[in-house]
Amino acid sequence: MRTRISRLAGKLRSQPVHTTGPRPGGRISSRQRDRVWVKAGSSLIDFAWRTAFRLGFPPARLWWRLTRPRYQGTVVAVYVGSALLLVRSSYRRGWHLPGGGVRRDETPEIAAQRELAEQIGLRAPGLLAVGSTCGTWDGRRDRVNFFELRLAELPELKLDNREVIEARLTSPAELQSMVLTGPLAAYVDKVPNGPEENKR
Repeated sequence: MRTRISRLAGKLRSQPVHTTGPRPGGRISSRQRDRVWVKAGSSLIDFAWRTAFRLGFPPARLWWRLTRPRYQGTVVAVYVGSALLLVRSSYRRGWHLPGGGVRRDETPEIAAQRELAEQIGLRAPGLLAVGSTCGTWDGRRDRVNFFELRLAELPELKLDNREVIEARLTSPAELQSMVLTGPLAAYVDKVPNGPEENKR
Protein backbone atom coordinates (compact mmCIF):
# COMPACT_ATOMS: atom_id res chain seq x y z
CA MET A 1 0.00 0.00 0.00
CA ARG A 2 2.75 2.49 0.87
CA THR A 3 4.41 1.69 -2.48
CA ARG A 4 1.19 2.49 -4.31
CA ILE A 5 0.73 5.73 -2.38
CA SER A 6 4.33 6.67 -3.13
CA ARG A 7 3.66 6.15 -6.83
CA LEU A 8 0.62 8.35 -6.58
CA ALA A 9 2.66 11.03 -4.87
CA GLY A 10 5.30 10.85 -7.56
CA LYS A 11 2.81 11.02 -10.42
CA LEU A 12 0.97 14.13 -9.26
CA ARG A 13 2.55 17.52 -8.71
CA SER A 14 2.98 18.02 -4.99
CA GLN A 15 1.99 21.42 -3.70
CA PRO A 16 3.07 22.85 -0.33
CA VAL A 17 0.35 22.80 2.30
CA HIS A 18 0.14 25.65 4.76
CA THR A 19 -1.96 24.76 7.78
CA THR A 20 -2.55 27.69 10.05
CA GLY A 21 -5.76 26.52 11.70
CA PRO A 22 -9.42 27.30 11.04
CA ARG A 23 -10.40 30.83 10.17
CA PRO A 24 -13.53 32.65 11.34
CA GLY A 25 -16.48 31.65 9.19
CA GLY A 26 -14.71 28.56 7.88
CA ARG A 27 -14.21 29.75 4.26
CA ILE A 28 -11.57 28.02 2.15
CA SER A 29 -10.38 28.38 -1.44
CA SER A 30 -7.39 27.14 -3.42
CA ARG A 31 -5.95 30.67 -3.24
CA GLN A 32 -5.93 30.76 0.54
CA ARG A 33 -3.03 29.65 2.66
CA ASP A 34 -5.46 27.87 4.97
CA ARG A 35 -6.33 24.39 3.71
CA VAL A 36 -8.08 23.06 6.81
CA TRP A 37 -11.78 23.75 7.29
CA VAL A 38 -13.61 23.39 10.59
CA LYS A 39 -17.07 24.81 11.17
CA ALA A 40 -17.06 27.49 13.82
CA GLY A 41 -19.63 27.03 16.59
CA SER A 42 -21.98 24.16 17.27
CA SER A 43 -25.65 23.90 18.15
CA LEU A 44 -27.14 21.56 20.74
CA ILE A 45 -28.76 19.61 17.91
CA ASP A 46 -25.38 19.16 16.21
CA PHE A 47 -23.88 17.99 19.50
CA ALA A 48 -26.73 15.51 19.98
CA TRP A 49 -26.22 14.08 16.49
CA ARG A 50 -22.46 13.70 17.03
CA THR A 51 -23.08 11.96 20.35
CA ALA A 52 -25.57 9.60 18.71
CA PHE A 53 -23.06 8.74 15.98
CA ARG A 54 -20.26 8.11 18.48
CA LEU A 55 -22.38 5.95 20.75
CA GLY A 56 -24.16 4.11 17.96
CA PHE A 57 -21.26 3.26 15.69
CA PRO A 58 -19.43 0.70 17.92
CA PRO A 59 -22.50 -1.53 18.50
CA ALA A 60 -23.49 -1.17 14.84
CA ARG A 61 -20.04 -2.31 13.80
CA LEU A 62 -20.27 -5.30 16.16
CA TRP A 63 -23.66 -6.21 14.70
CA TRP A 64 -22.29 -6.00 11.17
CA ARG A 65 -19.45 -8.31 12.08
CA LEU A 66 -21.96 -10.85 13.34
CA THR A 67 -24.44 -10.60 10.47
CA ARG A 68 -22.13 -9.66 7.54
CA PRO A 69 -24.72 -7.51 5.69
CA ARG A 70 -24.24 -6.37 2.11
CA TYR A 71 -23.92 -2.64 1.54
CA GLN A 72 -23.48 -0.39 -1.47
CA GLY A 73 -21.73 2.91 -1.00
CA THR A 74 -20.28 5.74 -3.02
CA VAL A 75 -17.39 8.17 -2.46
CA VAL A 76 -16.12 11.20 -4.34
CA ALA A 77 -12.50 12.25 -4.82
CA VAL A 78 -12.63 16.06 -5.11
CA TYR A 79 -9.47 17.62 -6.55
CA VAL A 80 -8.36 21.23 -6.57
CA GLY A 81 -5.29 21.06 -8.76
CA SER A 82 -3.31 18.13 -7.36
CA ALA A 83 -4.74 18.52 -3.83
CA LEU A 84 -7.33 16.00 -2.70
CA LEU A 85 -10.20 16.98 -0.40
CA LEU A 86 -10.45 14.68 2.63
CA VAL A 87 -12.97 14.73 5.44
CA ARG A 88 -12.99 13.49 9.03
CA SER A 89 -16.10 12.12 10.66
CA SER A 90 -17.28 12.56 14.23
CA TYR A 91 -17.29 8.84 15.01
CA ARG A 92 -14.60 7.12 12.95
CA ARG A 93 -10.82 7.24 13.12
CA GLY A 94 -8.95 8.30 10.03
CA TRP A 95 -9.52 10.49 6.99
CA HIS A 96 -11.80 9.54 4.16
CA LEU A 97 -13.55 10.77 1.04
CA PRO A 98 -16.99 12.41 1.15
CA GLY A 99 -19.69 9.86 0.49
CA GLY A 100 -22.14 7.40 1.98
CA GLY A 101 -24.75 4.79 1.21
CA VAL A 102 -26.79 4.35 -1.97
CA ARG A 103 -30.53 4.35 -1.34
CA ARG A 104 -32.87 1.95 -3.12
CA ASP A 105 -34.26 4.62 -5.44
CA GLU A 106 -30.86 6.11 -6.32
CA THR A 107 -28.11 5.50 -8.81
CA PRO A 108 -24.57 5.61 -7.39
CA GLU A 109 -23.95 9.01 -9.02
CA ILE A 110 -27.14 10.54 -7.60
CA ALA A 111 -26.20 9.18 -4.18
CA ALA A 112 -22.71 10.70 -4.50
CA GLN A 113 -24.17 14.10 -5.43
CA ARG A 114 -26.58 13.95 -2.49
CA GLU A 115 -23.84 13.04 -0.02
CA LEU A 116 -21.62 15.88 -1.22
CA ALA A 117 -24.44 18.34 -0.67
CA GLU A 118 -25.44 16.93 2.72
CA GLN A 119 -21.98 16.48 4.22
CA ILE A 120 -20.02 19.48 2.96
CA GLY A 121 -22.53 21.67 1.11
CA LEU A 122 -20.91 21.07 -2.28
CA ARG A 123 -23.26 20.77 -5.27
CA ALA A 124 -21.86 18.99 -8.31
CA PRO A 125 -24.00 18.68 -11.47
CA GLY A 126 -21.78 16.01 -12.97
CA LEU A 127 -19.24 13.49 -11.65
CA LEU A 128 -16.76 11.24 -13.42
CA ALA A 129 -17.16 7.53 -12.63
CA VAL A 130 -13.76 5.86 -12.17
CA GLY A 131 -14.75 2.34 -11.14
CA SER A 132 -15.72 0.44 -8.02
CA THR A 133 -14.32 -2.08 -5.59
CA CYS A 134 -15.58 -4.67 -3.14
CA GLY A 135 -14.25 -5.26 0.36
CA THR A 136 -15.14 -5.91 3.96
CA TRP A 137 -14.92 -2.83 6.16
CA ASP A 138 -16.36 -2.52 9.68
CA GLY A 139 -17.80 -6.00 9.23
CA ARG A 140 -19.95 -5.13 6.21
CA ARG A 141 -19.48 -6.58 2.75
CA ASP A 142 -19.23 -3.35 0.81
CA ARG A 143 -19.35 -2.45 -2.84
CA VAL A 144 -18.02 1.10 -3.15
CA ASN A 145 -18.40 3.20 -6.30
CA PHE A 146 -15.69 5.79 -6.99
CA PHE A 147 -16.29 9.18 -8.58
CA GLU A 148 -14.03 12.15 -9.24
CA LEU A 149 -14.70 15.87 -9.38
CA ARG A 150 -12.02 18.33 -10.50
CA LEU A 151 -12.31 21.99 -9.60
CA ALA A 152 -10.22 25.04 -10.40
CA GLU A 153 -11.13 26.47 -7.02
CA LEU A 154 -12.92 25.07 -4.00
CA PRO A 155 -16.14 26.99 -3.26
CA GLU A 156 -17.37 27.76 0.23
CA LEU A 157 -17.89 24.55 2.19
CA LYS A 158 -20.70 24.06 4.68
CA LEU A 159 -19.90 21.06 6.87
CA ASP A 160 -22.92 19.45 8.47
CA ASN A 161 -20.97 19.39 11.79
CA ARG A 162 -22.76 16.19 12.69
CA GLU A 163 -21.28 13.39 10.63
CA VAL A 164 -18.47 15.43 9.05
CA ILE A 165 -16.61 17.74 11.42
CA GLU A 166 -13.46 18.64 9.46
CA ALA A 167 -12.24 18.89 5.88
CA ARG A 168 -8.85 19.56 4.41
CA LEU A 169 -7.02 19.74 1.12
CA THR A 170 -4.17 17.24 1.10
CA SER A 171 -1.15 16.93 -1.16
CA PRO A 172 -0.27 13.48 -2.54
CA ALA A 173 2.89 13.38 -0.42
CA GLU A 174 0.89 13.86 2.79
CA LEU A 175 -1.17 10.74 2.18
CA GLN A 176 1.83 8.59 3.07
CA SER A 177 1.73 9.66 6.72
CA MET A 178 -2.04 9.84 7.23
CA VAL A 179 -4.46 7.30 8.68
CA LEU A 180 -6.84 6.41 5.84
CA THR A 181 -10.15 4.57 6.00
CA GLY A 182 -10.62 1.40 3.97
CA PRO A 183 -12.48 2.89 0.97
CA LEU A 184 -9.96 5.74 0.61
CA ALA A 185 -7.04 3.31 0.77
CA ALA A 186 -8.84 1.18 -1.83
CA TYR A 187 -9.26 4.20 -4.09
CA VAL A 188 -5.55 5.04 -3.86
CA ASP A 189 -4.71 1.40 -4.53
CA LYS A 190 -7.08 1.24 -7.51
CA VAL A 191 -5.44 4.25 -9.18
CA PRO A 192 -1.75 3.40 -8.58
CA ASN A 193 -0.39 5.72 -11.27
CA GLY A 194 -2.37 8.73 -10.18
CA PRO A 195 -5.86 9.98 -11.02
CA GLU A 196 -4.45 12.09 -13.87
CA GLU A 197 -5.24 9.09 -16.09
CA ASN A 198 -8.95 9.62 -15.39
CA LYS A 199 -9.21 13.30 -16.17
CA ARG A 200 -12.23 14.43 -18.14
